[in-house]
Amino acid sequence: MKKKSLGYARKRAGILFVLPSMTVLAVFVFIPLIVAVIFSFFNFNMMLTNFQFQGFGNYQKLFHDGKFFNALWNTIYYTVCTVPLQIMLSLIAAVLVKRQSWFHSFCKTVFFIPAICSMTVISIIWSFLINKDIGVFCYWIECLGFEPIDLLKSTTWAMPTVILIGVWKKLGFYMVILLAGLNGIDETYYEAAEIDGAGGLQKFWKITVPMLMPTLSFTIVDCIIGSFQVFDQVYVMTQGGPLFKTQTLVQLIYSTAFESFDMGYASTIAVALFVLTFVVSVLTFRRMTRNEQSAMM
Repeated sequence: MKKKSLGYARKRAGILFVLPSMTVLAVFVFIPLIVAVIFSFFNFNMMLTNFQFQGFGNYQKLFHDGKFFNALWNTIYYTVCTVPLQIMLSLIAAVLVKRQSWFHSFCKTVFFIPAICSMTVISIIWSFLINKDIGVFCYWIECLGFEPIDLLKSTTWAMPTVILIGVWKKLGFYMVILLAGLNGIDETYYEAAEIDGAGGLQKFWKITVPMLMPTLSFTIVDCIIGSFQVFDQVYVMTQGGPLFKTQTLVQLIYSTAFESFDMGYASTIAVALFVLTFVVSVLTFRRMTRNEQSAMM
């Protein structure tokens, strides 16, 4: 009886500890998701007038909507470019600042400062810095004898600019996560490799990467999810332009819901984004898990 009561007390304590987090998830994630799925079958505006059941009408419209596929392509383009660049630069930064010294601690702080700043504020600052008329970077380019480019109004350079600013902002965040993984690797592995005559690159590929695979799996999946949800810098810096070249799915959801006031169709796009993010994240996680198992063999 004592064992049963002790087990019940532990279960109850566990439920009490998990309950606040589950309540937050239910209120801000699960319930809105269910409501979005329900709303996707209706046609109505922000004032809940003309509330009409559409069935799969919104989904049929989705598959024939050029704006949706344009935003989908831009989102995939952003993700495919951001994720490898983000993980690679963050891993390099983590390796470089791993040592314990005042200089490396200073570099960690400098890298991490953008991660704790608001993306909206950072986007506004960068918009001024790269502005063709008043930006300091364009002034330096003119001083070097080159013609500055209005990056945010260029159909060629607007998206790469948004990508680079997003990578720069998140660099310190993923660097800290990868740095924690690096610090968890036992130094005896490196010492044994040095005795066997292994060089720096060999130790990195044969020891660091395999031992860091669980942390890399988390950072890659988290980076993919964040990239699919990109909105702040696009809305502040380009508003989806020029010529919809930087309009992402989240920005399209916002403009459909709060500018066109079509909440039903905006919910449909949101459901499509959720399904896309979920499928890509699951497939990536399974792939990383297989790589982790093969690396440990």
